[in-house]
Amino acid sequence: MKNKPSESITFTCGLQMKNRFMLAPLTNQQSHENGQLSDDEFNWLTMRAQGGFGLVMTCASHVQKIGKGFPGQLGIFSDDLMEGHKKLVAKIKSYGSLAVIQLHHAGMRSPYEVIKQKAVCPSDSEKHNARALTLDEVYQLKDDFIQAAIRAQTCGYDGIEVHGAHGYILTQFLSDTINKRQDCYGGSLENRSRLLFEIVDGIRKACGKAFLLGVRLSPERFGMKLSEIKIISQQLIDNYNIDFLDLSLWDCFKKPEEYLDSDKSLLQHITDLDFKNVKLTVAGNIRTGDDVQNVLDSGVDFVTIGRSGILHHDFPKRVIENLNFKPIENPVSEAYLKSEGLSDTFIEYMRRWNGFVEDNN
Repeated sequence: MKNKPSESITFTCGLQMKNRFMLAPLTNQQSHENGQLSDDEFNWLTMRAQGGFGLVMTCASHVQKIGKGFPGQLGIFSDDLMEGHKKLVAKIKSYGSLAVIQLHHAGMRSPYEVIKQKAVCPSDSEKHNARALTLDEVYQLKDDFIQAAIRAQTCGYDGIEVHGAHGYILTQFLSDTINKRQDCYGGSLENRSRLLFEIVDGIRKACGKAFLLGVRLSPERFGMKLSEIKIISQQLIDNYNIDFLDLSLWDCFKKPEEYLDSDKSLLQHITDLDFKNVKLTVAGNIRTGDDVQNVLDSGVDFVTIGRSGILHHDFPKRVIENLNFKPIENPVSEAYLKSEGLSDTFIEYMRRWNGFVEDNN
């Protein structure tokens, strides 16, 4: 057994995580339309801290109003939103969990009906009704990510994660199929990754060495290539003083789309990188105690749990007590999900996951 789920981790920044479980940053639409924290969101997240997650991460929290990606999204784009974050952080930390916020901007994936204007993108996208950012707006976007991190640190968060995955704005910059800019933020991989690196570098300089800093990337879908994500990942490890890299793999155990003839799984391609002192976490179809141990045995430092963390607020405690733990089978009732801290809004959102919630009919 390479890494035990119950073992603690010490990050380069000096912070310690009490076990190997991170709550995934899960979209849930539970907060207020102005970005303020709601009681529902507060209860959902703090219940996971109570359930033993060593690191509790918020849902994606937008750093600009125009970057809102879904209704009821928690925001971090204004000082007016800080009071709710302070309350949330204090409660999460009271259970001995690290409190981390994910910084996000949806870019062309901001729905018109949510932001009431054209979305923004590295380049014009007629398909997404999105307009290209001017160079000054790119600079502003960089600054707003950095300011959101400073705001988060002021609220007491242990750290932040920069959301560079899942087709949102930083992915849009990274993608050679979406990003058609002609300036220093488009063209070569060096140029397409420039904004991500500048944001990470700016946050580290503004928030200092003792602040936990992670980056989320996804090596497939949304115009991403595994080969390029591996290059970007290694550069982040080598040059940008990050504490952890969070790879969203959709399914840790699948073969990579770019190398279908490879003997290696997608996860093995990632663990082959030289991580040095940077910790690695992955998400993607890690549902049972056996899955957790298999992923940890592969060389991953800690696991990111989504679905099983929704079904069991105390999933970490259950796995630590029983490595063969299996979550309750779906579909589950609304009453069960309410007992696990989900609001009516979140339960309705979960109906998008086929077969997750029992049909009322």
